[in-house]
Formats: sequence, structure tokens, C-alpha cells
Amino acid sequence: MKLQPIGHVESPLTDRASAPEQGDEGAPESWLVFAPEYARAMRELTAGQEVLVLTWLDRADRSVLAVHPRGDTTRQETGVFSTRSPDRPNPIGLHRVRIHAVDGLKVLVADLEALDGTPVVDVKPVLGSER
Repeated sequence: MKLQPIGHVESPLTDRASAPEQGDEGAPESWLVFAPEYARAMRELTAGQEVLVLTWLDRADRSVLAVHPRGDTTRQETGVFSTRSPDRPNPIGLHRVRIHAVDGLKVLVADLEALDGTPVVDVKPVLGSER
């Protein structure tokens, strides 16, 4: 299996400890910066659209199998597949974001809690009732 980044995140978030745990918990606007060879793939991305961004959480600990949800040690330890912990065997991030602007190979989004430099591996539309 081979996974190849299509771009990266440009964000003011650089420290995992100070980043929000979820995008809707105060994440700043961030840019998705696509590699030039993916320009054609991003043609229909527009301001106002909601998309799912898949990232590779490159600073995650891939050996973690169980965590205390949200780092709260008063809560029972839970298997990572039942949590949104970034630490997991295959640290794929799933982020629902709203596009604010598109500028060439850059897409400005809201509610992305990914750290600066995080690889972007895919973008998919949020499906509504048109399915």
C-alpha cells in the first residue's frame, strides 16, 4: 500500500499541546496548499463548500492502542478505534471544514485543527440529501 501526499497544511498551529482537539473548538483559519500536479483535481472547490480533508497525522504515536478520552485520566481507558485520538496505528486525520477562499493552489478553510506542515492526503465533498 502506498499513500502519497497531495499537499500540506499551512497553519498558525505549531504545537500539538496548544492546538484544539477538534476543529470547532477554536481552530484558526488555515490553508490547504496543493502540489501543482493536483490543480485539475481541485477545480470545483469553491468558497462556502464543506469538504472532508484527510490528513496524515505525521507527529502521532503509532504504537498507541488505548487512551483516556481527551487526555482525561479520570475517564476509563478506551481503545483508539472508539476515539478521535491522533495517536493510533494508522494516524489518518478526518476533518470537516468549510472553504472560505480559493487562491490558485491554496484553499483557505475554517475549523481545521491540524498542525502546520501536516500532509494532506485527500479531499472529498460532504454529501447532502442529493445521494
